[in-house]
Amino acid sequence: SLDQAAGKIVDTIKRTGGDVSGPIPLPTEIEKVTVLKAVHKYKDSREQFETRTHKRLIDVKNPSKETIDALTHLDLPSGVDIEIKK
Repeated sequence: SLDQAAGKIVDTIKRTGGDVSGPIPLPTEIEKVTVLKAVHKYKDSREQFETRTHKRLIDVKNPSKETIDALTHLDLPSGVDIEIKK
């Protein structure tokens, strides 16, 4: 779904006349949390959970106002966020 959303963003940029490069896959961020399975002792018995964050970089050169408006109002699936920086 991330690659589909990135394709949707690239199509929107091209449709509004923007010059785009990407999507470029960035390294996956992995956040690990270790918890004890037992309540009081048995420190050797642990369980690990991890959250993976996948990111794509889409570089827009010379964006128009129409391009920025289209990106801010773009309907993306849940779990996919867009961050616009200058």
